Amino acid sequence: MPITPTNNIWMNGEMVPWDQANVHVLTHSLHYGMGVFEGIRAYETADGPGIFRLTEHIMRLKNSAKIMGMPLEYSVEEMVEATKAVVRDSGLPSCYIRPIAYFGYGEMGLSIKDCKVDVAIACWPWGAYLGDDAVSKGVRMKISTWLRHDHNSMPPASKTTGNYVNSSLAKMEAINAGYDEAIMLNPAGMVSECTGENIFVARDGIVITPPTSAGALEGLTQDTVMNIMEDMGISTGFGDLTRSDLYVADEMFVVGTAAEVSAVNSVDDRDIPCPGPITTAVAEQYAKIVRGQVEEYRDWVELV
Repeated sequence: MPITPTNNIWMNGEMVPWDQANVHVLTHSLHYGMGVFEGIRAYETADGPGIFRLTEHIMRLKNSAKIMGMPLEYSVEEMVEATKAVVRDSGLPSCYIRPIAYFGYGEMGLSIKDCKVDVAIACWPWGAYLGDDAVSKGVRMKISTWLRHDHNSMPPASKTTGNYVNSSLAKMEAINAGYDEAIMLNPAGMVSECTGENIFVARDGIVITPPTSAGALEGLTQDTVMNIMEDMGISTGFGDLTRSDLYVADEMFVVGTAAEVSAVNSVDDRDIPCPGPITTAVAEQYAKIVRGQVEEYRDWVELV
C-alpha cells in the first residue's frame, strides 16, 4: 500500500520536512535489523483526532527497546507529546502512526555497545490493512511453512524490526499462493499468530486466542477485543490452538492496529462461517470505542 507523504517527521526532538527525513546507508540497524517500532492509529472523533491507546503503545515501545538492550533517551511522556505534535502538524483527521527507534550511523559490527540510538515518529493516511471489506467478506488464510521464532532465538515479545523478516517471508508465501494472509505456527506446532495480527477462534460459544508463550505478541488490539467480549458476556481467554482447531472453528477473526478487526472466511481452503455473529458484534463495538463513542473507554482515546 503506497505511502502518502505528510508535512513533517519528528526525528530526535525536531520536526524535519518529509523529504529530508533521511538516514545514512551505513546506519547500523539497516544492516543488522536492531530496531523497535510501533503501529498506532489516530481516529476522527467528535472532538478532533484521537489516538487510540497512545501511552500504552509508547510504553510497549520502551519495553521492546529494553528487551533489545537499546537505551532510549526520551521518556514515555516526551514521545507521547511528540506523537501528538506529528498528528497535529499533519492536519489529518485520522492516520496511521509509526514511531521507530534504531541504532544510527557511526558504528559498525554486531556489538551495539557504542551505537547511538535515533528515534523518529511519522504519520500518514492509511486504510484497512486487509481491505475495507475484511469484516463483511473475510480474508483467506494459509498455514505458513515458515515457523514463528522460538523465544530463545528471537524475542517475540519485542516488536523488533528484524523479527519481521520472518513475517515478510510468510506474508509473501501466502500472497504468491493466492491467499490474503498467513498463519504462523511455533516450533512445537501450535498456532502463534498471523504475520502482523493476533488470532481469535470461536467454537461452542468460547473464544480462544494464543498466549504469548506460543510466540504471539501481546497485542493492544487483542486486549481491547477481549475487554469488548467480556462486556458482552462472551467467554474468552488464552489457550493453545492446533491447526485442526482452526479448520473446525465456528468463526474466526484476526485483530491488530493495522488490520483492526478482520473476519476469516477460510484456512487452507477449509471454509469458515463468515462473518460470524461474534465477529460482527466485536467489530461494530471496536469501531465505536476507537472513535471515543463509548463512555467507559473514552480514556483510551487521547486527543491531540
